[in-house]
Amino acid sequence: MVTAILIALVSTIYATAGQAGGTAFLAIMAFMGVQPAELRPTALALNVIAAGYATWRAYNHGTVDWRLFRWIAIASLPGAFAGGLLVLEDSLYFTVVGVVLIMAAVSMVSRKAAITGTQIQVRPVPAAAVGVATGFLSGLTGVGGGVFLAPILIALAWTSPKGAASLSPPFILVNSIIGLVAVLLARQRLTPLVGLFAVLALIGAVAGTWIGLRFMSERATKWVLASILLFVGIRLLLR
Repeated sequence: MVTAILIALVSTIYATAGQAGGTAFLAIMAFMGVQPAELRPTALALNVIAAGYATWRAYNHGTVDWRLFRWIAIASLPGAFAGGLLVLEDSLYFTVVGVVLIMAAVSMVSRKAAITGTQIQVRPVPAAAVGVATGFLSGLTGVGGGVFLAPILIALAWTSPKGAASLSPPFILVNSIIGLVAVLLARQRLTPLVGLFAVLALIGAVAGTWIGLRFMSERATKWVLASILLFVGIRLLLR
């Protein structure tokens, strides 16, 4: 029950910053002792729920650059599938996830508030390369990839921070679906509590979106999340 409550809480916090919460879902479940074989599929399933809601909101508001999304997402899907088929030994998996969580924390707090200068015209080949890399990492670890995609897009000046936030949910959604299929084919399994976790993740996503639009600053949210990810990432590396 504590794990379920924490999932609802981090889903709420992540939604205030426009993210699905895959890194935090992994962090909480790993920290609370969920079996390693259940971590990836469960985190990906929760990503589908949370990112699905966020994608619906973004679609209704017309904020997604679907042309850029297609270039990145189409290339990312084979990467997510290939990553999902790979099953790492438990200690190696925890090491990889620990590094991913620390990188996510660093990228979150180092993300710039705005792009300086003119946005660069995006070409298909570099966009596909970014898609393959982030998609593979998504499937391999169970992280949706949005927490890495957004900083990359901003750093390369391919879109604005607002545009990157709008692109993240559909990117997380499609990669989590493909990654989940591959992970299940690799004979990993969902935790028996996935139904409860999914309901609370959705409630958190809805609540977080509402809170984020009205009350919380992105700066405060990023620092809270980064602290959690950094703490759990270090704990996993020292496991």
